[in-house]
Amino acid sequence: MKFSLKLLLWTIIVMAVALGFSGYYFVNYVFETSLEREVRQALDENSILSFAFETAALNVPAKYDILQDNTVEEIASNLEAGGHGASRLIRISDENKGILYGSDGFEADGILQELADKNIKAYRIIQMAEGYYVQTGAVVNTLDRVLYLETMRDISDVFMERELGFSVYRRVTAAMLVAGTLIMHLISSWLTKPIRLLTKATKRMAAGDYSYRAKQVSSDELGLLTKDFNHMANALEENIGKLEEGIQDRENFVAAFAHELKTPLTAIIGYADMLRSHKLDEEKSFMSANYIYTEGKRLEAMALRLLDIIVTKREEAKFQRISAETVFHYLKDMFAGTEQEFRYHYKDGAVWAEVNLIKTVLINLMDNACKASEEGGIIEITGYRTEAGYRFEVKDYGVGIPEEEQRNVVKAFYMIDKSRARSRNGAGLGLALCAEILQIHGSRLEIESKMGEGTCIGFTLPDRKEEGADETYQAYGR
Repeated sequence: MKFSLKLLLWTIIVMAVALGFSGYYFVNYVFETSLEREVRQALDENSILSFAFETAALNVPAKYDILQDNTVEEIASNLEAGGHGASRLIRISDENKGILYGSDGFEADGILQELADKNIKAYRIIQMAEGYYVQTGAVVNTLDRVLYLETMRDISDVFMERELGFSVYRRVTAAMLVAGTLIMHLISSWLTKPIRLLTKATKRMAAGDYSYRAKQVSSDELGLLTKDFNHMANALEENIGKLEEGIQDRENFVAAFAHELKTPLTAIIGYADMLRSHKLDEEKSFMSANYIYTEGKRLEAMALRLLDIIVTKREEAKFQRISAETVFHYLKDMFAGTEQEFRYHYKDGAVWAEVNLIKTVLINLMDNACKASEEGGIIEITGYRTEAGYRFEVKDYGVGIPEEEQRNVVKAFYMIDKSRARSRNGAGLGLALCAEILQIHGSRLEIESKMGEGTCIGFTLPDRKEEGADETYQAYGR
């Protein structure tokens, strides 16, 4: 069952119960108030008749010592005749409960006589064929006689009013329930509109439309829920985009890896087959063997780089506080005697890093700068402190990197100029390895480049605590 129908159903149930109890209470309250008024009037009338009877008895000529039965009947008849407009019924009984006078229609039993005494007026509500009556009883003492005066007052109108009240209230209740059902249907539809919009949004997203968003139509809790849902959908769409991008990167990685394997393997197999199946002179044999050796070394370098990337993602990096001057001395010795002109500009300072990994990063950056530069080109290596830590920069004046390619150069096997890269034994893995190592150190590559003017790649190693000589951090990569 839909939530709006549940809300409507329970609202109608609550309304019906509330109207039922309130109507029953209201009609009965009016009925009991009217009945109490009629009973009070009946008791007052009984008191008045008792007083009138005693007064009439005292005015009777004293022929006898006690009041005679015929005199009682005469007085009672006069009292009844004087109250025709009030629908009055009278009955008078003697000391032995014998009826001395009774109005026509007074058919009640004598139970009330047993309850009446000198100080208490008794009454009861009785139902007879003609309707409902209030019966009252009281003791009358006059001229040495104890008589019982009973009256009956017709109160059928009160009961008829109660029945009419219930009938009217039932009709009013039914009309209110019908009107309430229509109104609550509109209200429940309006209140549950955000839920329907959310349901529609979830179905659209389940069908693959991750860009669809639920419309926010209110600012209450459901409106906030819609807002949070849209935020969740944004995060979900972003994560799915990242997953799809990651899947695409992996597919590109596999395709590039297969291609990078195929090219040197084709050359190796071709030249090996030439050596195996043909008798070559010494020069051609040396050339073929040299091709096999060169391509084999390229495969070896590519395998080692891949292994470095895999290991880097899982190893523990031990950060040490070292001198920047030590790193630059190592680089000078490493690249001494190369064809490029290296210029070092640095200020000594403390560097927090895993020494071997940072050396690997700088060597890869300098090696890429050499490959991007012409023979004898200038390459500048700079080091200086900043507020964030110690910064390294490697700058060349070579071919440069297109702006649209700068985001992709850190991906494995990505090469801007593949022919140029392969001619210099490149496999497109150097910057990918650098990115993984720097992520372990809480840093990243920052690339600034212009086509034909050169490239500057830098990174900043953040400072760490001074509390120990060594600090070990678990590194898991991306």
